[in-house]
Amino acid sequence: MPHIPTRRRAVERARLENRPVDGEKRVLLAAPRGYCAGVDRAVVAVEKALERYGAPVYVRKQIVHNIHVVTELEQKGAIFVEEVDEVPEGAHVVFSAHGVSPAVVQGAADRGLHAIDATCPLVTKVHREAVRFARDDFEILLIGHDGHEEVEGTAGHAPERVTVVNSPAEADTVVVRDPSRVVWLSQTTLSVDETMETVNRLRTRFPELQNPPSDDICYATQNRQVAIKKVAKDADLVIVVGSANSSNSVRLVEVALEYGAKAAYRVDYADEVRQEWLDGVRTVGVTSGASVPEVLVREVLDALDEAGYTDIEEVRTAEEDLMFSLPKELRQDNSGKRDERALGGRVSRT
Repeated sequence: MPHIPTRRRAVERARLENRPVDGEKRVLLAAPRGYCAGVDRAVVAVEKALERYGAPVYVRKQIVHNIHVVTELEQKGAIFVEEVDEVPEGAHVVFSAHGVSPAVVQGAADRGLHAIDATCPLVTKVHREAVRFARDDFEILLIGHDGHEEVEGTAGHAPERVTVVNSPAEADTVVVRDPSRVVWLSQTTLSVDETMETVNRLRTRFPELQNPPSDDICYATQNRQVAIKKVAKDADLVIVVGSANSSNSVRLVEVALEYGAKAAYRVDYADEVRQEWLDGVRTVGVTSGASVPEVLVREVLDALDEAGYTDIEEVRTAEEDLMFSLPKELRQDNSGKRDERALGGRVSRT
């Protein structure tokens, strides 16, 4: 049975050298960073499913886009698959935080699977918007990236009505049936700036383009981008902790460069930080994507500490305290009592 490959973490890493630079070395640590409420809920859901039902529990796609998280869950007994037809009949399967189409839900039901939906509630909101606008005879321009799981899931709720717009440039060429009945929705993890550029270019062509009833880009994505914008203007180097398939992590690198960082790189682990990145660097900005556990950030900070970046200043632009309830199947423990982690259970306050 094929499964999603993961990278095992290096046991040891080379120490970074403390090379001299002009001036004092420092780290600007962006906040908020790391786990959002939807990611926390999804990861705890897999952990709780393993506790409740025992291993293996199957997960369609990566539960969240982070190599470390997926690897740890594999070690606890989760099996990650691409599609539900790879799951043995009658087994438990968790749908990832990125959401699924109704066809996937039906496919799981056809196989007699016990499905647990860990879709982020903010993604579910976009699904509902797609269904409503399709019902009201609107054409939906979905701003996002073709092939991303979230886009596939959202488009699957109104497949005859959705056209994906991948970039601002595509806004200039997209064709619609009726310019008076068009609405835009978006993938929740995009760059706020690029999304609004796409919307503005669409509206130039389609003046009657309607907005979604509320902002589709999630609060965590926006907060992390706002924080790195503030850090980037003072940073010689920005390090973003996050995986290559994490859209919001990749965007943080782009945003850092757009807002003044002289260089910016994404890493999964501290052992990927390269000595030459630090040559001549006084100020390092550090942040992490919304699917990244704080332990990985702390390990990057430890590595930078070895290189002389011992002065850490947190740059906070927002407070986050949102939590989401676990899927209904997991809100009680095996005795039937309400589980103490029923409300997500471990959201980071960073």
